[in-house]
Amino acid sequence: MPPDPASPHIAVCPGSYDPITNGHVDVITRAAEIFDEIIIAVVNASMRKDRALFSADERVDFVEHATSHLTNVRVDTFDVLITEYARRVGAAAIVKGLRAISDFEYELEMNHLNRHLAGDIESVYLMASPQYSFLSSSGVKEIATFGGDVSDLVPDVVARRLQEALAR
Repeated sequence: MPPDPASPHIAVCPGSYDPITNGHVDVITRAAEIFDEIIIAVVNASMRKDRALFSADERVDFVEHATSHLTNVRVDTFDVLITEYARRVGAAAIVKGLRAISDFEYELEMNHLNRHLAGDIESVYLMASPQYSFLSSSGVKEIATFGGDVSDLVPDVVARRLQEALAR
């Protein structure tokens, strides 16, 4: 059955956002032009080895601040499979940004697994804008750890908090 044209087209943008970068904001802004509603889904449980620098609540605050100019974006946390979360919120798509071939390899694997779990939820990939193709949360944290200036890489509130959290 084709989707009801009157129903909103919802997408989720999952990630740790530890912290959100200007690259994330770029992808979210572009996705907000394509979909009726974007839900930024901040993971509250990670399979990764490293612990998040910022709490889920703090990461949500950062994302809300960075996307406050987008009227069709809201922020939430999740701690289940992203396909399960997408179904819960009525999303038809999962939106991710791609920077490099390494991102593609990882996301291709995730796409296949997600399609196995939920073939009705589409994965949509937006290429990073050239000025953000090198930008990652982990790179930003490393620069900030050694006292480097990250003010042009992350929203202002994040740059300030990184300085506080990582001050040596």
